[in-house]
Amino acid sequence: MKKSSQSSNKDTSSQPFTFFKTGILPRSIGRTFKKILSDISPNADHEFIKKYQISRQRTTIAVKFLLLLIIIPLLTHQLSKQILILPIVESIRNGNSNQIFLNQDMEAKAFHELKIFTAKLKFKSLLDSEAKISQKNVESKIKEKAIELAAGFQAKSADAISNIFADIIAFIAFALVIVFSVKDLISFQHFLDQMVYSLSDSAKAFLIILCTDVFVGFHSPHGWEVILEGFAEHLGLPASRNYIFMFIATFPVILDTIVKYWIFRYLSRLSPSALATLKEMDD
Repeated sequence: MKKSSQSSNKDTSSQPFTFFKTGILPRSIGRTFKKILSDISPNADHEFIKKYQISRQRTTIAVKFLLLLIIIPLLTHQLSKQILILPIVESIRNGNSNQIFLNQDMEAKAFHELKIFTAKLKFKSLLDSEAKISQKNVESKIKEKAIELAAGFQAKSADAISNIFADIIAFIAFALVIVFSVKDLISFQHFLDQMVYSLSDSAKAFLIILCTDVFVGFHSPHGWEVILEGFAEHLGLPASRNYIFMFIATFPVILDTIVKYWIFRYLSRLSPSALATLKEMDD
């Protein structure tokens, strides 16, 4: 046992130790001195103008890329829908007069509107006894309203079907813009990094609290409900309340967990002061 302990002591004593050499002056003083020398050097103005030109060029490229990323998919969506897809869908659906409604929600809305229109006619005829509307006139007006509703909902159905194909084409255009603009994407990412890091700690904390409260906060379920109902109407899908509530019960929770993990994992290292400000504002 003694031999083993002695050998272990020899092994540990024979291993070299690494020491961090420190200078006489702190490193911050050296960096400050270098900065002063660079500011008073004859090429300081030239270097400043060069950095400014590079920054302006990157900003211009980033703004152009962002505009292209928004405008090209929108234009592709509208042009492909109005010129190509919608005429084809309308010609196919107009050939079949029985396909008026795309789903049961549209049918229920049409029947509800027709019911309200019929009730208004009867109510008006009961109030105005001098100008009573005959039964034939009532039926003719109801028929005109039914034809109008059928034409309107048939157009909505064709528009919803066209939106599906137009969205696919717009997504392909969006992906192509990213694929063929990789350098611009890097400049855009650098531009976003500069914008984020240039913000103060209180501004960073404010933006984090604002985004989390909007998307995963107490009032966010109502916003998600409106968004999902609008998206379902855009695609002509029935807005199922069960699926909407299931999405609201799961997705914001997952998103909140991801945000908290990002704050714990990355924000604590990138900006500890911003994390402290966020905790104070949240409390």
